[in-house]
Amino acid sequence: MQPGTAACADRAEGTDAPLLVEASGIQVQFGPLWAMRDLNLQIRRGEFVSLVGPSGCGKSTVLRLLAGLLPRTAGEIRVAGAEPSVARRHQVRVSFVFQDATLLPWRSVAANVSLPLELAGVSREERACRALEALTRVGLADFARYYPQQLSGGMRMRAALARALCNSPELLLLDEPFAALDDLTRRQLNEELLALWLRDRWTGVFVTHNIAEAVFLSTRVLVLTPRPARVAAEFHIGLPLPRSDELRGEPEFARLVGAVSRALRACVQPPYGSDQRPT
Repeated sequence: MQPGTAACADRAEGTDAPLLVEASGIQVQFGPLWAMRDLNLQIRRGEFVSLVGPSGCGKSTVLRLLAGLLPRTAGEIRVAGAEPSVARRHQVRVSFVFQDATLLPWRSVAANVSLPLELAGVSREERACRALEALTRVGLADFARYYPQQLSGGMRMRAALARALCNSPELLLLDEPFAALDDLTRRQLNEELLALWLRDRWTGVFVTHNIAEAVFLSTRVLVLTPRPARVAAEFHIGLPLPRSDELRGEPEFARLVGAVSRALRACVQPPYGSDQRPT
């Protein structure tokens, strides 16, 4: 958490897992616009960290920085001790899930899932085996020969997740993958994603506008300020694992959702007595 930012009483027991991501003093400028200034971030192996914040604050930018897909203006980022682009190519298996499933309509579900392996030069037999395994893990094994247009929105997102899991990632970056889905499907996929994380313990960084979703999925939730982004508050989520949908009705879950909501409002709304007025 940034020096001088709001402290949070919600602390979980510390972990001895090594750091996978270290970012300090990150600044990103797009022309005259500062997307972030002095953003600091540490993520340990095996954590599931969600980023919440107002629209346009730079949450997706953080993911692209960690994947080595975007240059920074200043500051240091290390993934497994290396520059993100170097780590992604040589040291850490990184997968990205976008808000849109981005499936190729002319390829079957299995062929879409195996595409990263094909690009990496993996043999046809191994690609088929690993794609089927990934589809089985997300409940789509029976739809391997289907095409994207034959799937529902939730099924397409499962296929995108299977594609990301196909290379057994160590770092999984998820940019609002469930935002376009209905609430029932979204909550079901929350449970499935959390079960996959518990099984394989990759490190997850998840961007969402849904605070309840962030609390349900995460071991830690970070609240980002409006542009230029920095970390305003940090919440360690000590809810028991595994988690089912019934957890959403528990008082502790409601308390944590309320605490994160208040932290988000505090960094968006000017304090009473300020000369600033909402527009």
